Amino acid sequence: MADIADTIQEASERGRESKLNSIVAIWVAITATFMALCNVKDGNVVQAMSQAQAHSIDAWTYFQAKSTKQAMLENAVELLKLQKAPGADELIKKDEARIAQYEKEKAEIKKQAEGYEKEYNDINVFDDQFDMTDAFLSIAIALFGITALTRKKWLFFFAAGLSLLGIVLGLTAFFKVSLHSDLISMILG
Repeated sequence: MADIADTIQEASERGRESKLNSIVAIWVAITATFMALCNVKDGNVVQAMSQAQAHSIDAWTYFQAKSTKQAMLENAVELLKLQKAPGADELIKKDEARIAQYEKEKAEIKKQAEGYEKEYNDINVFDDQFDMTDAFLSIAIALFGITALTRKKWLFFFAAGLSLLGIVLGLTAFFKVSLHSDLISMILG
């Protein structure tokens, strides 16, 4: 009789273990699929960040070139003023007009460069969210694996919580809702 009771108890335990492993497998599949989608989107975000940064660098380089030309022209004007050569007044006026034009162009270029920097920083918030998403989902998948081996329900709920947190972070990044956590970034950074 004891053998039958042991056999029934073992079968019952295997059934519970099998059910937990099935649930863990479903969570792993959902978590891994969402993680893959986030990685694709994060790749696109990183490309956009690189493009914004390249545009910013180009704009600041162009700003510097204009500044150099302006400085050279300002020096030339100063030399002309010191020389007081005949006909220099007209050349000075012409150069001063070009200096004013450089100043105007530099203001426009500076505004454009700062716009690219702002675009980069705005995009970076979502890159950070996708990075945190990846971290939480990776940890959750590892804990799901340990749950399948140890069959600890509390560990399953902890892993599921991390997975849900990662999914929330990922969804907010997908929908461009800033849920940027400076504290988590500071700890992980």
